[in-house]
Amino acid sequence: MALLDNPKFRWILRCGWKGLCPRCGKASMFDGWLKLAQRCPACDLDLGFARADDGPAFFALCLTAFPLTFFAVWLEVAFSPPWWVHLLTSVPILAVGCLGSLRPFKGWLVASQYVNKATEAGTEGLWARMEKREEP
Repeated sequence: MALLDNPKFRWILRCGWKGLCPRCGKASMFDGWLKLAQRCPACDLDLGFARADDGPAFFALCLTAFPLTFFAVWLEVAFSPPWWVHLLTSVPILAVGCLGSLRPFKGWLVASQYVNKATEAGTEGLWARMEKREEP
């Protein structure tokens, strides 16, 4: 696959999914479960550029919750268990799956923004003024 041979793509996946700084790949970009650090402790990269917004939740919903919901439906159709079985199986699987995937998805989006130098079209000057930094 040509995509997997792309070093830029491999770097984004490595740093993003592991939560490492997208510049140096050494220190964590997170300062909590989902909170980004202000700066990378290893290379001093300012992570203020990152705007993941609702992206991690969207990917967790589409790529994690949707398939796991099929498990819950299959369980119901195949075995018709009482409600408490779903409470002990389906609910924890969905909760752990969705919450567990938020951080890798957020790291992937932040790393992708950094590597691709992504900015919203036509708004870089506005962001620069809002963040009190030099305009491009």
